[in-house]
Amino acid sequence: MRYLHTMVRVKDLDTSIAFYKLLGLTEIRRNESKAGRFTLVFMAPPDQPECPVELTYNWDGDDGLPSDSRHFGHLAYAVDDIYAKCAELQAAGVTINRPPRDGRMAFVRSPDNISIELLQAGDALPPQEPWASMESTGHW
Repeated sequence: MRYLHTMVRVKDLDTSIAFYKLLGLTEIRRNESKAGRFTLVFMAPPDQPECPVELTYNWDGDDGLPSDSRHFGHLAYAVDDIYAKCAELQAAGVTINRPPRDGRMAFVRSPDNISIELLQAGDALPPQEPWASMESTGHW
């Protein structure tokens, strides 16, 4: 048995691709089905093409999106500098739902309400502002 990918449904393909690019993922493969009326875009960290997330876009829309996809759980990615990544995401308009107060873990949401966990690679960074005193927003 071998891990293949995680699939999430998306409402706006371009907006979702832009979000996952902000996280640092790159598009590694794309499949379009005219008969099935859908597009699949596989995105992965540059050095881990074997660990993609599959963005599934239904051409005829999906009235259920975005919903509270909390039942899904979350995707998780290790980052080299959690403070820098959160600052980059925040500058691009992404809400930091659970700030990295501990220098170790943060949560954000994709445009399709998928919970994304960001974990500091290696040891936690020392707490620093503005993150240490920042309140959570919504849920993650």
